[in-house]
Amino acid sequence: MKVGYLGPKGSFTYLAASNVFTQAEKLPFSTIVNVLKEVETGAIDWGVVPIENSIEGTVNQTLDFLYHYSTCQIQGEVVLPIEQNLLVHSNWMNALNKIDTVMSHPQALAQTQMFLSEHFKNIPQKLMDSTTQAAKWVSENSDKPTLAIASKEAANMYGLEVVYENIQDITANHTRFWIVGNKKLSLEYTSKKQSIGVRMKKNESGNLHKILSAFSWRDINLLKIESRPMKTMLGEYFFLIDIEVNNQKLIDLAVEEITELGGEVKLLGSYPVCLKFVI
Repeated sequence: MKVGYLGPKGSFTYLAASNVFTQAEKLPFSTIVNVLKEVETGAIDWGVVPIENSIEGTVNQTLDFLYHYSTCQIQGEVVLPIEQNLLVHSNWMNALNKIDTVMSHPQALAQTQMFLSEHFKNIPQKLMDSTTQAAKWVSENSDKPTLAIASKEAANMYGLEVVYENIQDITANHTRFWIVGNKKLSLEYTSKKQSIGVRMKKNESGNLHKILSAFSWRDINLLKIESRPMKTMLGEYFFLIDIEVNNQKLIDLAVEEITELGGEVKLLGSYPVCLKFVI
């Protein structure tokens, strides 16, 4: 059993994958797209990728690939609390006034802007593919006065000092991760969701009302709805809709109604929100 994740080892996605897949072989990949492509080809059984952060919102790379390119399904969701920490090589622990760069994943930098503006104002920020990659770079370049924003696990893994703990702008910072694959999973869960992508064939007034009405009059609770560009031309969008699953038959009827009204519906997955894997 092989599970791919947005790496390297020690990233928040690695922690999410480790929390739910205790026995599987876990393989790091440098990008979200690479993870999902490997799932698509069958090279790995499942991929664990971030889909939404409570501060920065949707991870568009994940959503766009699943809607436009993937035939795989979302098989589960896990929610992980995110604690960002400011890390430095021990060579610079007592010379923070000489720091000239802060590096991390774009989401981590966005989640800590208030802290950085207060403590490291006007210091250039460098984007990295992951928080752990930033920690690794700082560890391997001890002669460079650079800070990394990453997890404590990354600090331990690469022998870095923690300058400040929990520097995220909002304390209740969580990220949702989707487990994507073609194989069902046996697990414990708190609730069930279904995610769909909807595009109306004709761009005309009332389209969104038609979509929402199909769920509303059936008393189906929608947990999230947002639009994303179709990548065809300006003004063309699809909608991501997350649905609370209480009555699957009613949801199926709502999807059928949307189709009859001129919508194209892609079923992204019906899945549990996981507490713990039991495989």
